[in-house]
Amino acid sequence: MSQPTTLAGLTPREAIADAMYRCVIGLDTADLPLFESAWSKDSPVLFDMGTGAMHGLEDIKSKLYNFIAPLDTHHNCSNVRIDAKPGAKTAYLTAYSIAQHHRAGEGVDTSTKHLTSGAQYFLDVVEDGDRVWRIKEWRMTVMWLDGDASIVGR
Repeated sequence: MSQPTTLAGLTPREAIADAMYRCVIGLDTADLPLFESAWSKDSPVLFDMGTGAMHGLEDIKSKLYNFIAPLDTHHNCSNVRIDAKPGAKTAYLTAYSIAQHHRAGEGVDTSTKHLTSGAQYFLDVVEDGDRVWRIKEWRMTVMWLDGDASIVGR
C-alpha cells in the first residue's frame, strides 16, 4: 500500500525533513511513488555514497532503489539539522542514520546474516511549485559497517 506523498499541517522545517523521510520510508517499504516523490523533478538530482555518484532519478532507481527496496530494511534517521532561511526555496539538511539490512523475507529471523550501517547524510533540498520539499543532492558518508556487506551487494 502506497503512503501519501504529502502530509497536511507540516511546519516548514518538518516539510524539509520530510523529503529525507519520504526517501528512506519509500526504500524500507518498497513504495516507489513515495520514494520518487522525495526527489526534485525540476533540477538534476544526484546521490553519492562515496563509491560513485548516481545522476538522475532513473540512475538512482536502478542502482539504489532496485537493490535496497526488495530487502528487509529499516533506516532510523536522527540528529536532523536544517539550515533554511525564512521564505527561501533552498535548504541544507544533515542527519545521522543507522540502517539495518536483511535479505528479503529474513528480517525477523534472528539466525540470518545482516548488515548494519552507520552513516552521515548531507542533503540539498529545494521547494517545488506545490510547496513540497524535494532532494536535489544527497551525499552520504558511511562511517561504519557491521555484518555481511554482501547483503547489499558490496
